[in-house]
Amino acid sequence: MNEQPRRRDTRLFPRPLDIANGRVDMTHGGGGRAMAQLVSEIFGQAFDNEFLSQGNDMAVMPPADGRLVMSTDGYVISPLFFPGGDIGSLAVHGTINDVAMSGATPLYLSASFIIEEGLPLADLRRIVLSMADASRAAGVPIVTGDTKVVERGKADGVFISTAGVGVLADGLEIGGDRIQEGDAILVSGSIGDHGIAILSKRENLDFETAIESDSAPLHRMIRAMVEAEPEIHCLRDPTRGGLAATLNELANQSGVGLVLEEEALPIKPAVRGACELLGIDPLGVANEGKLLAFCPKDKAEALLAVMQAAPFGSDAAIIGHVVADPLKLVRLETSFGSERVVEWLNGEQLPRIC
Repeated sequence: MNEQPRRRDTRLFPRPLDIANGRVDMTHGGGGRAMAQLVSEIFGQAFDNEFLSQGNDMAVMPPADGRLVMSTDGYVISPLFFPGGDIGSLAVHGTINDVAMSGATPLYLSASFIIEEGLPLADLRRIVLSMADASRAAGVPIVTGDTKVVERGKADGVFISTAGVGVLADGLEIGGDRIQEGDAILVSGSIGDHGIAILSKRENLDFETAIESDSAPLHRMIRAMVEAEPEIHCLRDPTRGGLAATLNELANQSGVGLVLEEEALPIKPAVRGACELLGIDPLGVANEGKLLAFCPKDKAEALLAVMQAAPFGSDAAIIGHVVADPLKLVRLETSFGSERVVEWLNGEQLPRIC
Protein backbone atom coordinates (compact mmCIF):
# COMPACT_ATOMS: atom_id res chain seq x y z
CA MET A 1 0.00 0.00 0.00
CA ASN A 2 3.00 2.30 0.38
CA GLU A 3 3.40 2.69 -3.35
CA GLN A 4 0.96 5.62 -3.49
CA PRO A 5 0.88 9.22 -2.24
CA ARG A 6 -0.60 9.90 1.16
CA ARG A 7 -3.02 12.62 -0.01
CA ARG A 8 -5.51 12.63 -2.84
CA ASP A 9 -4.01 13.93 -6.07
CA THR A 10 -6.80 15.91 -7.73
CA ARG A 11 -5.10 15.56 -11.10
CA LEU A 12 -5.00 11.76 -10.92
CA PHE A 13 -8.26 11.41 -8.99
CA PRO A 14 -10.65 14.24 -9.98
CA ARG A 15 -13.45 12.85 -7.78
CA PRO A 16 -12.95 11.39 -4.30
CA LEU A 17 -14.13 7.88 -3.47
CA ASP A 18 -17.81 7.63 -2.62
CA ILE A 19 -17.24 6.25 0.86
CA ALA A 20 -20.87 6.41 1.93
CA ASN A 21 -22.30 4.43 -0.99
CA GLY A 22 -19.35 2.83 -2.80
CA ARG A 23 -18.20 -0.79 -2.69
CA VAL A 24 -14.92 -2.50 -3.47
CA ASP A 25 -14.91 -3.95 -6.99
CA MET A 26 -12.37 -5.89 -9.01
CA THR A 27 -10.87 -2.73 -10.52
CA HIS A 28 -9.67 -1.81 -7.04
CA GLY A 29 -7.28 -4.75 -7.21
CA GLY A 30 -6.32 -4.44 -10.86
CA GLY A 31 -3.22 -2.29 -10.50
CA GLY A 32 -4.67 0.74 -12.30
CA ARG A 33 -6.07 4.13 -11.38
CA ALA A 34 -8.90 2.71 -9.26
CA MET A 35 -6.48 0.73 -7.15
CA ALA A 36 -4.17 3.70 -6.79
CA GLN A 37 -7.05 5.81 -5.54
CA LEU A 38 -8.23 3.17 -3.06
CA VAL A 39 -4.72 2.79 -1.66
CA SER A 40 -4.13 6.51 -1.48
CA GLU A 41 -7.45 7.68 -0.04
CA ILE A 42 -8.11 4.85 2.42
CA PHE A 43 -4.80 3.28 3.40
CA GLY A 44 -2.31 6.09 2.71
CA GLN A 45 -4.26 8.77 4.52
CA ALA A 46 -5.01 6.59 7.55
CA PHE A 47 -1.56 5.05 8.06
CA ASP A 48 0.53 8.09 7.05
CA ASN A 49 4.00 8.14 8.65
CA GLU A 50 7.55 8.95 7.61
CA PHE A 51 8.35 5.38 6.54
CA LEU A 52 5.13 4.74 4.61
CA SER A 53 5.45 8.06 2.80
CA GLN A 54 8.77 6.98 1.26
CA GLY A 55 6.52 5.68 -1.53
CA ASN A 56 8.38 2.45 -2.28
CA ASP A 57 7.42 -1.22 -2.24
CA MET A 58 9.37 -1.59 0.98
CA ALA A 59 10.17 0.56 3.99
CA VAL A 60 13.70 1.51 5.00
CA MET A 61 14.07 1.87 8.77
CA PRO A 62 17.04 2.88 10.93
CA PRO A 63 19.05 0.13 12.67
CA ALA A 64 18.19 -0.80 16.25
CA ASP A 65 20.45 -1.94 19.08
CA GLY A 66 19.87 -5.52 20.15
CA ARG A 67 18.50 -8.66 18.48
CA LEU A 68 15.69 -8.49 15.95
CA VAL A 69 12.42 -10.27 16.70
CA MET A 70 9.81 -10.90 13.99
CA SER A 71 6.34 -12.43 14.02
CA THR A 72 3.52 -12.79 11.49
CA ASP A 73 -0.16 -13.63 11.77
CA GLY A 74 -3.37 -13.75 9.73
CA TYR A 75 -6.81 -12.52 10.81
CA VAL A 76 -9.98 -14.02 9.36
CA ILE A 77 -12.41 -13.25 12.18
CA SER A 78 -16.16 -13.33 11.69
CA PRO A 79 -17.91 -10.99 12.31
CA LEU A 80 -15.59 -8.17 11.24
CA PHE A 81 -16.96 -5.89 13.98
CA PHE A 82 -17.61 -7.13 17.50
CA PRO A 83 -18.14 -5.74 21.01
CA GLY A 84 -14.85 -4.14 22.06
CA GLY A 85 -13.10 -4.09 18.68
CA ASP A 86 -12.89 -5.15 15.07
CA ILE A 87 -10.60 -7.05 12.73
CA GLY A 88 -8.39 -3.96 12.27
CA SER A 89 -7.55 -3.24 15.90
CA LEU A 90 -7.30 -6.98 16.56
CA ALA A 91 -4.68 -7.39 13.82
CA VAL A 92 -2.55 -4.64 15.35
CA HIS A 93 -2.88 -5.84 18.94
CA GLY A 94 -2.31 -9.50 18.10
CA THR A 95 0.95 -8.99 16.24
CA ILE A 96 2.30 -6.45 18.73
CA ASN A 97 1.64 -8.97 21.50
CA ASP A 98 3.31 -11.83 19.62
CA VAL A 99 6.50 -9.79 19.30
CA ALA A 100 6.33 -8.51 22.87
CA MET A 101 6.00 -11.98 24.44
CA SER A 102 9.73 -12.46 23.86
CA GLY A 103 10.39 -9.38 25.99
CA ALA A 104 11.12 -7.36 22.85
CA THR A 105 10.01 -3.82 22.13
CA PRO A 106 7.76 -3.81 19.02
CA LEU A 107 8.95 -1.27 16.46
CA TYR A 108 7.13 -1.66 13.14
CA LEU A 109 4.20 -3.44 11.50
CA SER A 110 3.30 -4.43 7.97
CA ALA A 111 -0.27 -5.09 6.83
CA SER A 112 -1.61 -7.03 3.86
CA PHE A 113 -5.30 -6.90 2.94
CA ILE A 114 -7.26 -9.44 0.91
CA ILE A 115 -10.59 -7.73 0.23
CA GLU A 116 -13.72 -9.36 -1.11
CA GLU A 117 -15.46 -7.73 -4.05
CA GLY A 118 -18.57 -5.97 -2.79
CA LEU A 119 -17.26 -4.92 0.63
CA PRO A 120 -18.71 -1.47 1.41
CA LEU A 121 -16.04 1.22 1.27
CA ALA A 122 -17.45 2.59 4.53
CA ASP A 123 -16.69 -0.72 6.27
CA LEU A 124 -13.20 -0.85 4.80
CA ARG A 125 -12.43 2.69 5.93
CA ARG A 126 -13.83 1.98 9.40
CA ILE A 127 -11.51 -1.03 9.72
CA VAL A 128 -8.49 0.88 8.41
CA LEU A 129 -9.09 3.87 10.69
CA SER A 130 -9.45 1.53 13.66
CA MET A 131 -6.17 -0.12 12.70
CA ALA A 132 -4.48 3.26 12.36
CA ASP A 133 -5.78 4.41 15.75
CA ALA A 134 -4.58 1.19 17.39
CA SER A 135 -1.09 1.40 15.89
CA ARG A 136 -0.67 5.06 16.85
CA ALA A 137 -1.94 4.48 20.38
CA ALA A 138 0.59 1.65 20.72
CA GLY A 139 3.40 3.71 19.19
CA VAL A 140 4.07 1.02 16.57
CA PRO A 141 3.59 2.38 13.02
CA ILE A 142 2.40 0.44 9.98
CA VAL A 143 5.25 1.06 7.55
CA THR A 144 4.46 -1.10 4.51
CA GLY A 145 1.78 -3.37 3.12
CA ASP A 146 -0.19 -4.72 0.20
CA THR A 147 -3.77 -4.80 -1.12
CA LYS A 148 -5.50 -7.50 -3.14
CA VAL A 149 -9.13 -7.89 -4.25
CA VAL A 150 -10.73 -11.29 -4.84
CA GLU A 151 -14.05 -12.27 -6.37
CA ARG A 152 -17.27 -12.10 -4.40
CA GLY A 153 -17.66 -15.06 -2.04
CA LYS A 154 -13.94 -15.81 -1.69
CA ALA A 155 -12.87 -13.75 1.34
CA ASP A 156 -15.81 -13.17 3.69
CA GLY A 157 -15.37 -9.40 3.62
CA VAL A 158 -11.69 -8.91 4.34
CA PHE A 159 -8.73 -10.93 5.57
CA ILE A 160 -5.72 -9.16 7.07
CA SER A 161 -2.17 -10.47 7.46
CA THR A 162 0.29 -8.55 9.58
CA ALA A 163 3.95 -8.90 10.43
CA GLY A 164 5.74 -7.24 13.30
CA VAL A 165 9.38 -6.41 13.92
CA GLY A 166 10.86 -5.62 17.32
CA VAL A 167 14.17 -5.42 19.14
CA LEU A 168 15.23 -7.60 22.06
CA ALA A 169 17.91 -6.51 24.51
CA ASP A 170 21.02 -8.66 24.65
CA GLY A 171 21.01 -11.04 27.59
CA LEU A 172 17.23 -11.20 27.95
CA GLU A 173 15.98 -14.77 27.42
CA ILE A 174 12.26 -15.50 27.73
CA GLY A 175 10.66 -18.58 26.20
CA GLY A 176 8.46 -21.62 26.64
CA ASP A 177 11.43 -23.92 27.07
CA ARG A 178 12.67 -22.02 30.15
CA ILE A 179 9.81 -22.86 32.54
CA GLN A 180 11.10 -24.60 35.68
CA GLU A 181 9.69 -26.73 38.50
CA GLY A 182 8.60 -24.43 41.32
CA ASP A 183 7.69 -21.49 39.05
CA ALA A 184 4.52 -19.56 39.79
CA ILE A 185 1.95 -19.10 37.03
CA LEU A 186 0.32 -15.68 36.64
CA VAL A 187 -2.37 -14.39 34.29
CA SER A 188 -2.84 -10.70 33.55
CA GLY A 189 -6.62 -10.62 33.89
CA SER A 190 -10.01 -12.22 33.32
CA ILE A 191 -10.16 -15.05 30.80
CA GLY A 192 -12.61 -15.91 28.02
CA ASP A 193 -13.84 -12.38 27.31
CA HIS A 194 -12.89 -12.31 23.62
CA GLY A 195 -14.31 -15.67 22.62
CA ILE A 196 -17.64 -15.10 24.35
CA ALA A 197 -17.91 -11.58 22.90
CA ILE A 198 -17.42 -13.00 19.40
CA LEU A 199 -19.90 -15.82 19.99
CA SER A 200 -22.54 -13.46 21.35
CA LYS A 201 -22.27 -11.24 18.28
CA ARG A 202 -22.17 -14.10 15.79
CA GLU A 203 -25.12 -15.96 17.26
CA ASN A 204 -27.12 -12.86 18.33
CA LEU A 205 -27.04 -13.95 21.96
CA ASP A 206 -28.07 -11.50 24.66
CA PHE A 207 -26.64 -11.77 28.15
CA GLU A 208 -27.64 -9.75 31.21
CA THR A 209 -24.27 -7.99 31.18
CA ALA A 210 -22.54 -6.84 28.02
CA ILE A 211 -19.41 -8.86 27.29
CA GLU A 212 -16.67 -7.11 25.32
CA SER A 213 -13.49 -8.41 23.74
CA ASP A 214 -10.32 -7.95 25.76
CA SER A 215 -8.28 -7.11 22.63
CA ALA A 216 -5.43 -4.86 23.77
CA PRO A 217 -1.69 -4.24 23.25
CA LEU A 218 0.36 -5.64 26.12
CA HIS A 219 3.88 -4.42 25.25
CA ARG A 220 3.93 -1.60 27.80
CA MET A 221 2.88 -3.97 30.59
CA ILE A 222 5.57 -6.42 29.49
CA ARG A 223 8.20 -3.68 29.45
CA ALA A 224 7.34 -2.80 33.05
CA MET A 225 7.39 -6.46 34.04
CA VAL A 226 10.80 -7.12 32.48
CA GLU A 227 12.31 -3.99 33.99
CA ALA A 228 11.03 -4.94 37.45
CA GLU A 229 11.76 -8.66 37.27
CA PRO A 230 14.34 -9.83 34.70
CA GLU A 231 14.03 -13.43 35.97
CA ILE A 232 10.75 -13.98 34.13
CA HIS A 233 11.07 -17.37 32.47
CA CYS A 234 8.19 -17.32 30.01
CA LEU A 235 5.48 -15.04 28.64
CA ARG A 236 2.71 -16.24 26.34
CA ASP A 237 -0.66 -14.91 25.19
CA PRO A 238 -3.42 -17.53 25.37
CA THR A 239 -5.34 -16.79 22.18
CA ARG A 240 -6.93 -19.61 20.14
CA GLY A 241 -7.71 -22.55 22.40
CA GLY A 242 -7.51 -20.34 25.49
CA LEU A 243 -5.56 -21.26 28.61
CA ALA A 244 -6.13 -24.98 28.04
CA ALA A 245 -4.29 -25.10 24.71
CA THR A 246 -1.57 -22.65 25.69
CA LEU A 247 -0.73 -24.33 28.99
CA ASN A 248 -0.63 -27.79 27.39
CA GLU A 249 1.67 -26.43 24.71
CA LEU A 250 3.99 -24.94 27.32
CA ALA A 251 3.98 -28.07 29.49
CA ASN A 252 5.11 -30.11 26.49
CA GLN A 253 7.66 -27.50 25.44
CA SER A 254 9.33 -27.41 28.88
CA GLY A 255 8.70 -31.01 29.93
CA VAL A 256 6.94 -30.10 33.18
CA GLY A 257 3.54 -30.39 34.79
CA LEU A 258 1.28 -27.42 35.56
CA VAL A 259 -1.21 -27.17 38.40
CA LEU A 260 -3.98 -24.54 38.38
CA GLU A 261 -6.19 -23.45 41.26
CA GLU A 262 -9.79 -23.09 40.10
CA GLU A 263 -10.69 -20.55 42.77
CA ALA A 264 -7.79 -18.31 41.70
CA LEU A 265 -8.85 -18.08 38.05
CA PRO A 266 -10.19 -14.58 37.23
CA ILE A 267 -13.40 -15.12 35.25
CA LYS A 268 -16.08 -12.44 34.96
CA PRO A 269 -19.50 -13.57 36.20
CA ALA A 270 -21.06 -12.83 32.80
CA VAL A 271 -18.46 -14.96 31.02
CA ARG A 272 -18.81 -17.77 33.54
CA GLY A 273 -22.60 -17.67 33.17
CA ALA A 274 -22.40 -17.69 29.37
CA CYS A 275 -20.01 -20.65 29.42
CA GLU A 276 -22.31 -22.58 31.76
CA LEU A 277 -25.32 -21.80 29.56
CA LEU A 278 -23.52 -22.91 26.40
CA GLY A 279 -21.69 -25.87 27.91
CA ILE A 280 -18.26 -24.37 27.21
CA ASP A 281 -15.18 -24.65 29.43
CA PRO A 282 -13.86 -21.09 29.99
CA LEU A 283 -10.33 -22.50 30.00
CA GLY A 284 -10.77 -23.30 26.31
CA VAL A 285 -12.15 -19.90 25.29
CA ALA A 286 -9.94 -17.46 23.36
CA ASN A 287 -8.37 -14.29 24.73
CA GLU A 288 -6.78 -11.43 22.79
CA GLY A 289 -5.52 -9.11 25.52
CA LYS A 290 -4.18 -11.38 28.23
CA LEU A 291 -0.82 -12.95 28.99
CA LEU A 292 0.52 -15.83 31.05
CA ALA A 293 3.75 -15.30 32.98
CA PHE A 294 6.06 -17.83 34.64
CA CYS A 295 8.62 -16.73 37.22
CA PRO A 296 10.32 -18.06 40.37
CA LYS A 297 7.86 -18.43 43.21
CA ASP A 298 9.66 -15.91 45.42
CA LYS A 299 9.32 -13.25 42.70
CA ALA A 300 5.62 -13.82 42.02
CA GLU A 301 4.05 -11.31 44.43
CA ALA A 302 6.32 -8.48 43.28
CA LEU A 303 5.63 -9.30 39.64
CA LEU A 304 1.89 -9.46 40.33
CA ALA A 305 1.99 -5.96 41.79
CA VAL A 306 3.68 -4.64 38.64
CA MET A 307 1.07 -6.30 36.44
CA GLN A 308 -1.83 -4.96 38.48
CA ALA A 309 -0.44 -1.43 38.24
CA ALA A 310 -0.06 -1.61 34.45
CA PRO A 311 -2.64 -0.84 31.76
CA PHE A 312 -4.86 -3.89 31.12
CA GLY A 313 -3.51 -5.71 34.19
CA SER A 314 -5.72 -4.63 37.09
CA ASP A 315 -7.29 -8.09 37.44
CA ALA A 316 -4.01 -10.03 37.29
CA ALA A 317 -3.73 -13.06 39.55
CA ILE A 318 -1.45 -15.90 40.57
CA ILE A 319 -3.30 -18.98 39.32
CA GLY A 320 -0.97 -21.95 39.85
CA HIS A 321 2.49 -23.44 39.92
CA VAL A 322 4.86 -25.72 38.02
CA VAL A 323 5.64 -29.26 39.17
CA ALA A 324 7.79 -32.13 37.99
CA ASP A 325 5.67 -34.49 35.89
CA PRO A 326 7.02 -36.90 33.25
CA LEU A 327 3.50 -37.03 31.76
CA LYS A 328 3.55 -33.24 31.27
CA LEU A 329 -0.08 -32.86 32.36
CA VAL A 330 -2.02 -29.69 33.11
CA ARG A 331 -4.21 -30.28 36.17
CA LEU A 332 -6.91 -28.18 37.79
CA GLU A 333 -7.52 -28.28 41.54
CA THR A 334 -11.25 -27.64 41.77
CA SER A 335 -13.14 -25.69 44.38
CA PHE A 336 -14.61 -29.01 45.59
CA GLY A 337 -11.19 -30.37 46.52
CA SER A 338 -10.97 -32.73 43.55
CA GLU A 339 -8.64 -32.59 40.59
CA ARG A 340 -9.13 -32.92 36.85
CA VAL A 341 -6.84 -32.96 33.85
CA VAL A 342 -7.14 -29.94 31.56
CA GLU A 343 -7.05 -31.37 28.06
CA TRP A 344 -6.24 -29.79 24.75
CA LEU A 345 -9.32 -28.43 22.99
CA ASN A 346 -10.89 -31.11 20.79
CA GLY A 347 -12.43 -29.72 17.61
CA GLU A 348 -13.49 -26.09 17.29
CA GLN A 349 -15.75 -24.68 19.97
CA LEU A 350 -15.51 -21.16 18.62
CA PRO A 351 -14.43 -20.97 14.95
CA ARG A 352 -13.08 -17.77 13.38
CA ILE A 353 -12.26 -15.92 16.60
CA CYS A 354 -9.10 -14.21 15.27
